[in-house]
Amino acid sequence: MREFFPNNLRQLCSHYRSIAEVCRRLRINRGQFNKYLSGNSLPTPFNLKRICDFFGVEEYEMYLPREQFITLIGVKSKKIKPSDEMAAPQRMLAHLRRQSSSQLKAYCGYYYEYYYAMTEPGCILCSLVHIREEGQHFVYERNERIQIGGAEGTFERYRYVGVAYYLQDRLFLLDYESLTSNEISQTILIPNYKSRIIRLNGLKMGVSAADHRTPACSRVVWEYLGREINRVNAYRKVRLYRMDDPSIDEDLRGRLAQTKIVDGLFGIA
Repeated sequence: MREFFPNNLRQLCSHYRSIAEVCRRLRINRGQFNKYLSGNSLPTPFNLKRICDFFGVEEYEMYLPREQFITLIGVKSKKIKPSDEMAAPQRMLAHLRRQSSSQLKAYCGYYYEYYYAMTEPGCILCSLVHIREEGQHFVYERNERIQIGGAEGTFERYRYVGVAYYLQDRLFLLDYESLTSNEISQTILIPNYKSRIIRLNGLKMGVSAADHRTPACSRVVWEYLGREINRVNAYRKVRLYRMDDPSIDEDLRGRLAQTKIVDGLFGIA
């Protein structure tokens, strides 16, 4: 069976730009690797495991007849994606996805998000958020509009995209600004334990979009709108509001004001 090993190894390497790239990623000497490809030598059990882990195949599969091997790896993937090709950040996010509770499915839909504007102190910003399930992930999009002073009906628009996780009775949401990619924000929400989702409380951390880019943290409230909405109508409410604006009801204003600092920690009152 060892006669099939070199051809199968070459087949796996064909998914890369060069043998040199494979050797560099595997951290195996090029001369030694060439012996594996030519059939003059077989890898030690240690190196064989490294090779198989890298390409995402089982050790016994490397010794299968060529036609059977090609069929097998074709079923696994149209293009081999070795486990080691997944960068560290991807592995971390994949781990969080596996740990995240399926309860997050109940929170899919549209929300108004309210928080103290980091760019316009003294104002409340309302944005539109949409959480949805995509494949095995929960992702979301957040749209903001900020009025430009002195220009009636003129807005600066910001679009954020991110991922959501439900971990140990808390909702964690991490996003970035998709147009400029110059900021990341995090939101932590407390789930609603009632049968109907109305408003969710939490904290939001980010930076001001102004030149000084001041890091800031604000109370945040998400108001559930539904699974399906009229986006055009909903978007009309997306803007900055003065703190005394009648559009901001007393319950919402009270939730945003419930903050405290204890022993240097900014938390929810």
